[in-house]
Amino acid sequence: MRRRPAAGGWRTYAATSAAVTATAAIGSKAVNAGSSWYRSLAKPPWQPPSGTFGVVWPPLYASIAWAGGRALPRARGRRQQALAAGLGVNLVLNAAWSRLFFGRRSTRAGLVGTVLLDISNADLIRRTAAVDTAAAGALVPYAAWCAFATALTADIARRNRQGPA
Repeated sequence: MRRRPAAGGWRTYAATSAAVTATAAIGSKAVNAGSSWYRSLAKPPWQPPSGTFGVVWPPLYASIAWAGGRALPRARGRRQQALAAGLGVNLVLNAAWSRLFFGRRSTRAGLVGTVLLDISNADLIRRTAAVDTAAAGALVPYAAWCAFATALTADIARRNRQGPA
């Protein structure tokens, strides 16, 4: 006997995939690792090569889309609304980081953005775990990578003290 997917099915996966794709596109438009500003920044020796970011992000974005597509139909009522809102806020903060860091050319604004994203990641995992532990588990590598990005951004900000953000 085949089990029917939870309500929402492919439409929910399509919606979360579209939202994540938009986030990736908006965020990536601001990134310019070849800019003279970025190249002039002092960076820690443990920063990964630039190409690493392009390899790491696609599977992380896929995991966000999958987790959202799986968890949202399993939530009901206010819990579903709160989870959808939490995912939306998370995606906005995700795209905002590159705008804050690269767009504003501000390591300090980027640091604030990535700390807010870390807080949002913890909240999103908590809300997702309340309805689907597998979906929440799929978000853990994303949260770990963002925590690493926070440490990296903090180190870059420290090495490149600037005026007000």
